[in-house]
Amino acid sequence: MNNKAVLANALMLLAAAIWGFAFVAQRLGMETMGPHLFNGVRFLMGGIVLIPVVYWLGAQRPQRSADKSTNKNHLLLAGMVAGMFLFAGATLQQVGLQYTTAGKAGFITGLYIFFVPAIGLFFGMRTSLGTWIGALLAVGGLYLLSIRADFTLSRGDTLQLLCAVAFAGHVLIIGYLATRYDTIKLSAIQFIVAGLLALLVAIITETITWQMLVDTALPLAYAGLMSTGVAYTLQVVAQQHAHSSHAAIILSSEGVFAVLGGWLLLGEKLPMQGLLGCALMLAGMLLSQLWPTRKA
Repeated sequence: MNNKAVLANALMLLAAAIWGFAFVAQRLGMETMGPHLFNGVRFLMGGIVLIPVVYWLGAQRPQRSADKSTNKNHLLLAGMVAGMFLFAGATLQQVGLQYTTAGKAGFITGLYIFFVPAIGLFFGMRTSLGTWIGALLAVGGLYLLSIRADFTLSRGDTLQLLCAVAFAGHVLIIGYLATRYDTIKLSAIQFIVAGLLALLVAIITETITWQMLVDTALPLAYAGLMSTGVAYTLQVVAQQHAHSSHAAIILSSEGVFAVLGGWLLLGEKLPMQGLLGCALMLAGMLLSQLWPTRKA
């Protein structure tokens, strides 16, 4: 792998770590406010934080790279599309957490490992045998890591399954857009679009008070600044130099970091089955990256 690919993988792994620990913040946030308000505030925070970064980079680099589109209307449309996919995935995940266990939610959401290359086939995106084998290993790892009892599809499980499809679409659309548009501007627009959509749903369906924001300040700060502003931006930047199927496997390691966060911050135990699941996920990630590919 070249240096850009190695750096991209490292950035996506960092994003996955931030997302994994964000599960703790998301669970805590649900205790004091509704899922739509939580998502609305976190995404708007992430978008607002990036606005000064966009202006600063514009002043530092007035001449953009020739291979990136500067059409503002096209950039706005691209950000709106990415934002709608992000809104759909985050909403289904957050709402579904109310009706199913965290273990089932983590496993089912992680199925986007499989959905990304599967959906990509319909758009002519071919991937190596190593990616498919790596995806299967990672799915098996997520099963061992997350499932503790019998596996049935409840209302919450169904929402998490739809969430996995939405996030697979988001990974694919970001893989397409990140090479064509300014990545920081694209991130800021998608966050603001997702935040406004979530806030609109919250205004219609939830009770909103100032005390909710005060009581949820710390979870919102982490989810908004780190999980949204930093991690999703790292994803967009990194996917300029990464295959979408490889990206899905690396980003899915957030499940491992979620378990680690639960162990460190919530005192949760990780049994031998969970350790084996982590090992399978790591094996899947490495296999997808090191498997030799034939040149076209």
